[in-house]
Amino acid sequence: MDTGIPSGELLFHIFGALAQYERALISERVTAGLDAARQRGRIGGRPPAISSEKLDAILKALESGMSKAAICQTFNVKRTTLIDALNRAIIQS
Repeated sequence: MDTGIPSGELLFHIFGALAQYERALISERVTAGLDAARQRGRIGGRPPAISSEKLDAILKALESGMSKAAICQTFNVKRTTLIDALNRAIIQS
C-alpha cells in the first residue's frame, strides 16, 4: 500500500477507522459483561487478604495494647499486609 498517493492514503484512513470502531465495540462488550456480572452478584478483583472478622479481631488486639509483631505471629499475617489493611480501615472509617 503506497500512502504517498491519494488512494493509498484513503485506504490507510479507512483501515484506521475500522480499527478504532472495532476497539470501541470491544470496550462496549467488556463493560456490558462486567455490568451483567455485577448484577449476578459477582465482584471482580483480588479478594481481600484479611477478612472483615479477622480485621475486627486485629483492631481489638491493637486497642488492648498488643504489638504489631505479636499480631502478625498470632494471626499469621505479614507485616506489610497488616499495615495496608489498617490503612484501608482508617480511610473507610
